[in-house]
Amino acid sequence: MNAADQLDFDTFEWLLKHSVERQPFREYLQPVDHQGGVQTADGLAETMSFASTADYRKWLLRMAAVPTLVEQTMRLMQEGVKAGSMPPRLLMDRVPAQIAAQIVDDPTRSPFYRPFLQFPDSVPAADRAVLAAEAQATLRERVIPACRALKTYFDNEYLPRSTRSSIVAADGPRGKACCDFLARFYTTTDLGAEEIHAKGLKEVARLRAAMESVKTETGFQGTLPEFFTFLRTDAQFFHKTPQALLAAYRDVAKRIDPERVKVFRTVPRLPCGVRAIPDNIAPDTTTAYHQGGAADGTRPGGFYVNLCKPETRPSWEMVPLSLHEAVPGHHFQFARALELADLPMFRKTAYFVADGESWALHAEQLGYEMGLYNNHCDRFGQLAHEMWRAVRLVVDTGMHTRGWSRERAIAYFKDHTPKTDQDIVNEIDRYIGTPAQALAYKIGQMRISALRALATRELGAKFDLREFNDAVLETGSVPLATLEVRMAGWIAQRKGR
Repeated sequence: MNAADQLDFDTFEWLLKHSVERQPFREYLQPVDHQGGVQTADGLAETMSFASTADYRKWLLRMAAVPTLVEQTMRLMQEGVKAGSMPPRLLMDRVPAQIAAQIVDDPTRSPFYRPFLQFPDSVPAADRAVLAAEAQATLRERVIPACRALKTYFDNEYLPRSTRSSIVAADGPRGKACCDFLARFYTTTDLGAEEIHAKGLKEVARLRAAMESVKTETGFQGTLPEFFTFLRTDAQFFHKTPQALLAAYRDVAKRIDPERVKVFRTVPRLPCGVRAIPDNIAPDTTTAYHQGGAADGTRPGGFYVNLCKPETRPSWEMVPLSLHEAVPGHHFQFARALELADLPMFRKTAYFVADGESWALHAEQLGYEMGLYNNHCDRFGQLAHEMWRAVRLVVDTGMHTRGWSRERAIAYFKDHTPKTDQDIVNEIDRYIGTPAQALAYKIGQMRISALRALATRELGAKFDLREFNDAVLETGSVPLATLEVRMAGWIAQRKGR
């Protein structure tokens, strides 16, 4: 078996073994949470192409199937109630508003109807009225009634039975075994909670010292907590309207584009657009996220930014966030994988959180070589984002293995980062709802940073950052140990030249 086939085999084996190990925890019995579910199914339209009449008809067929999906979801929820498998109540309290957003008197105001509000020129004018009429009928007769049924069940039966007050994953129906598994699954390591917690505390201390140094460079007269307050509240760091915030993000993307050649030899062809997170999910979701493009290249990737409450979205985090989610972060990773002709499809589309997020945090660091952190606030923003991921190691393990309260986790987060209250609360609730997922980011970043340091040390004058970055992306998404083996081979090969 050659090296490429071995890499494919090892990756597939890891996925299969962990899928089998995960199955007994029956996570499918919790099909709805505050971050999504059938109540946000309209979001699927963001991943579809709407360039022809046929494309719109595919969406009409999907809309017509919503009642079936709602019925299946409610049956799983009913089974979850019987099995005692339900998320914490504080997360479920966010869901009724999400369901209510789907229930409208005017079908044209439904989130499902968004693609019909503006047709591209490629859809014949004669078809547009027909498509719009069918969409309105489908919404009126099928989708909205199904959402009303879901709301009735959720409000009257599911939510009253959602009595779990503990946020500790080990206290939940899947127990400590699932909590331990998820930590191994997301980090793709065998690190235990205590070791991860200790690593987090060490990183928080290191980054706090770096923050103190940059704060001093700004000339700010006050303590670090006072500087955090300044960054959270001063009007100069915030845009007044969602439209202005979106325009500013697009400007940052334009600044990044010409600098890519400084850190890459190979630039993926698939473009990435900057888009707004849909209004119906924005209040309960993260600051931004990336949506991969179509595997056949017919749809670009998307960098989705949260425009809800622009007064809580500081400008100093825009550069690292854009580098992380779009170019050269997640977008480069997904787009480059699709271009690797020799990879089987499962490898082109595989996503290991630790590997993917290690790359995205590495991409934030590349902003220095790209000349993008050219003022104190932008540099502090990069440190704040790195601190955010270090804090995750502490608060996630704190809540799920040490019994920390939600309030203690929020307070710790606020004490160590300048992120706004809106973001902090949404982040903590995300960690409650998806235990251990957030551990993968900093654990992965520490591994890829160590690989870069190793390559720099071993190769000396032969080290080329552009070649290093290309090699990481050409590996595809793999477990961290597999990436380390692959890059050790790459270093040895370059050293022998």
